[in-house]
Amino acid sequence: MKTRTLRNAISIALLVAASGTCEWAMAQDSTKDTTAQGRAPVAEAPAKTQPKKPADKPAAPAATELQTVTVTGTRIRGGTTPSPVITIGSEQIRQEGFTDLGEVIRSVPQNFGGGQNPGVVVGATAGAGGIANQNITGGSSLNLRGLGPDATLTLLNGRRLSYGGFVQAVDISAIPMEAVDRIEIVPDGASAIYGSDAVGGVGNVILKRDYEGAKVGVRYGGATDGGLATREYTATGGALWSSGGLLATFQDTSTDPIYARQRDYTDYMFDPNTLYPQSKLRSGLISAHQSFGESVEFRLDALRTTRSQDMYPWNSGLAPYYFHVNTKTKTSLVAPTLEISLAGDWTLSMGGSWGRDENIPRLSTVDIASSTPQTFVLNCYCNRARSWEAGAEGPLMAMPGGDARLAVGAGYRKNEYDQHDLLLGVDTTRGEESSRFAYAELGVPLVGSAQGISGIHRLDLTAAVRGEDYSSFGRVATPKVGVIYGPSADFTLKASWGKSFKAPTLLQRFQAKSAVLDPESYYGGSTGGPNAAALELSGGNPDLDAERATTKSISLAFHPESLEGLEAELTWFDVDYTSRVVQPITDYSRAIGNPDYVRFIDYAPTPQATQNAIDSSAAFYNYTGLPYDPNNVVAILYNQYVNIASQRVKGLDLSASNRFDLGAGRLTVRGSATWSDSTQQNSAIQAPYDVAGTLFNPARVNARAGAVWNQGGFSASTFANYRSGVTDRVSGRKTASFTTFDATFRYVTSQSTSALSGIEVALSAQNLLNRAPPSYVVLSPYQPPYDSTNYSAIGRFASLSVSKRW
Repeated sequence: MKTRTLRNAISIALLVAASGTCEWAMAQDSTKDTTAQGRAPVAEAPAKTQPKKPADKPAAPAATELQTVTVTGTRIRGGTTPSPVITIGSEQIRQEGFTDLGEVIRSVPQNFGGGQNPGVVVGATAGAGGIANQNITGGSSLNLRGLGPDATLTLLNGRRLSYGGFVQAVDISAIPMEAVDRIEIVPDGASAIYGSDAVGGVGNVILKRDYEGAKVGVRYGGATDGGLATREYTATGGALWSSGGLLATFQDTSTDPIYARQRDYTDYMFDPNTLYPQSKLRSGLISAHQSFGESVEFRLDALRTTRSQDMYPWNSGLAPYYFHVNTKTKTSLVAPTLEISLAGDWTLSMGGSWGRDENIPRLSTVDIASSTPQTFVLNCYCNRARSWEAGAEGPLMAMPGGDARLAVGAGYRKNEYDQHDLLLGVDTTRGEESSRFAYAELGVPLVGSAQGISGIHRLDLTAAVRGEDYSSFGRVATPKVGVIYGPSADFTLKASWGKSFKAPTLLQRFQAKSAVLDPESYYGGSTGGPNAAALELSGGNPDLDAERATTKSISLAFHPESLEGLEAELTWFDVDYTSRVVQPITDYSRAIGNPDYVRFIDYAPTPQATQNAIDSSAAFYNYTGLPYDPNNVVAILYNQYVNIASQRVKGLDLSASNRFDLGAGRLTVRGSATWSDSTQQNSAIQAPYDVAGTLFNPARVNARAGAVWNQGGFSASTFANYRSGVTDRVSGRKTASFTTFDATFRYVTSQSTSALSGIEVALSAQNLLNRAPPSYVVLSPYQPPYDSTNYSAIGRFASLSVSKRW
């Protein structure tokens, strides 16, 4: 256990177990509007239609629906954001064979597979994402532009979801797919609209509103090379009445692990080692709306999920035992909203939310000889949150291009974080944070198409500002301005500039401080003699400030009226992200003597300074093998969280789609690609280094393209996925690129009174050619030789699903 390899493994394990944070907040509700989105070339949401009913069944009375449509990226009803919007509808999700929202977001080129994802394995923490790049809960998180899962905001019907794990990752895959109408992604800064976390952008999962009938489904799948046997059962029911509606759905999914021994490129690793965890998810969701008269509507969304996972990481075979990690997570959300229509087309909304997240990891060592387990970490990381918000939206004045509209609001949010050591029965960390906020957004349509002005088909100006007052770091204001210009009906030019921010996580502020004493040589030092030691201090920092960013984007969309099915969009983006919270010392083996770390190391500590550092820590660990002697300490490394890092991300997005009517069927061709360039600088005295295109960081080029054929109830699709190679900065070697192909065949019987009506059968396969992930040279016996943030070890995965709807 005193070896560097195993010491690092245990450090990561303890950090995983000793961390967790959650924030809940209420945001404006989003209901469907397929016209207000403008054109979304990457993924087009199909127009919503009522489900067909048997011929002898009378149609249900139409439900009263207030005209309160909200678009992701703006709080103005029917408004348009000056940022690009990616819309992926439920029909497209089924056509392409996706079975959960984790698969959906991993298919989006603007999203990075690092952060919290079940396929991320040991070694990924070497990337710029650090400890965020690992499988903490078994869920899947959005990570736009690779800025981290905590820098992308995830919403459910416009409301914040709970954080999972300790890096503010949101498990989007826990939302039952049967309840999802579409997901809208704005890959641009949005803190002026939504507040903290929306630096890389925002993803909004919008639920089906008017669902009637019942549906049950089953799916079975597995990897052809072994492992990942998947069993899924779903049940969904909905009802409509004249003044409201109800949707309820339940999902039960279990997956078997993929062991390293099941892949020929990892079969040298110690058994057991897992490349993909065993997991079980149960998720239930209720969404209801009820109108009272013509001007009042009450809405309620409630989500409850439980997830457990088992995995065997960090196992080298060098110790007399191996590691086993079992994690259980429970998440709850209740979010009510009351919306009132006022005179003059104004709307008043009031709402709140309550949430709780519990993450309980159990870390055990298992004796190799006797298979006897012994638990050494069992913690509960409990997060509670409550919030309220009130807002109003409506027209200010008539403009030549339409009504200028204003949205204003204010609210309050409070998060609490408790860390309980269940083995000792004590609380190790307690912390809370609250914020008050107010916002305003203005949309001004200067020119509209009806005016017939040559060269100006459309011209809109948008402006938004949000101010927040945090109980921790104080006040922050985030403005955003934009312009939407259409020279003709065939082109739309958008441009935006804004400020965004992210509040430090509660882990970063309140994590218990620790002091670790190692031989000086562990940190690369060799000047203090055989007994020389170095002391590292790490843990939370309650004085952290907010992380801040300036975001810019320009997009040009082409949507010719003469070719109705053709759409294309090119976007340039730039994110300048500063004051990022990091632990300043990352290269432990070369820390002493490294000029990049000089401001964080005391090379001449007095015995009293050493003792004071230990006394100020909650725990002290001596790994020198010698009794502690303050006179032997030749350096103190101050590695607590600080606001010092900066990151710059810029690049281009390209997307296009076209639809052709061919005979009795329709062919849709669509695709998207992203090229990005990013650098990071961990302190003012350290030179910037490349992030994009390097190991465990986003590949420079990501793309997905393919075609869908529809005829009657039959559809077939095939898509290609591309990731460019990444460079190992240690060896200078670049991996090969990674190209895979997916295919889905789907048939839906017509809705009638027969027993075979409403049946849907789908056969899907990912990575048809069974491509193995590109490899790189590793020296660790417990680290697999591939970049699990960019490439997958699943191989070919085939699944069959059958469902029946009444």
